[in-house]
Amino acid sequence: MGVMEWLEFPASDQLVAALVARIEELLSAGIRERGQATLAVSGGSTPLPLFARLSEMELGWDRVTIALVDERWVDTGSEDSNENLVRRHLLQKKAAAARFVGMKNDAATARAGEEACAARLQTLPCPWDCLILGMGNDGHTASLFPGAANLAAAVDLHSGRICMAIQPPAAPHERMSLTLPSILNSRQLILHLQGAEKKKVLAQAQEDGDAAEMPIRYVLRQQTAPLAVYLSL
Repeated sequence: MGVMEWLEFPASDQLVAALVARIEELLSAGIRERGQATLAVSGGSTPLPLFARLSEMELGWDRVTIALVDERWVDTGSEDSNENLVRRHLLQKKAAAARFVGMKNDAATARAGEEACAARLQTLPCPWDCLILGMGNDGHTASLFPGAANLAAAVDLHSGRICMAIQPPAAPHERMSLTLPSILNSRQLILHLQGAEKKKVLAQAQEDGDAAEMPIRYVLRQQTAPLAVYLSL
């Protein structure tokens, strides 16, 4: 198991306040030291209060690039699109000045769109200054799903791939996901979780077992990037 920082909060608003301060610190350091900063975010309902607070944060947003950890291969106007979610909830107010680089392109399938997506992502300055992950109740993170046919390729640290198309065995829509080596190419990883059920799943993931059965284990067990867990009950 890699070194993990654990921060637990009794309420979501307390977590959000602490995490906004942490992200401000990380992005400000990137801007100060390199003239620019990169933030990779996940979708879902958990980060929405965080996005709202970040959008109001005082920062040199015009020197920040925001990207996605993963994306459903749907129209960017769809309610299922992570790009749509980020545009509506994060790229607002002060954060509207940030540059956004999405994953979805005009290819009919995620697999057909891999090359164009990779070319777009490879223009970004990495390592990521901050990359925020979530986790499903099945132990998936990003779109690294247990049972996905190409999971082994997506978590191969020597693949040289920045992103990969993934078809979840059960969840709807083909996905595009950052690969594990791309996720770990981060100055700070954040795992943002909410609720007792997610705490239970994370405890299970920390037990011995095949990482492929709960892909969050690949992140928990790595020794490459610092990881902080932010959990509210």
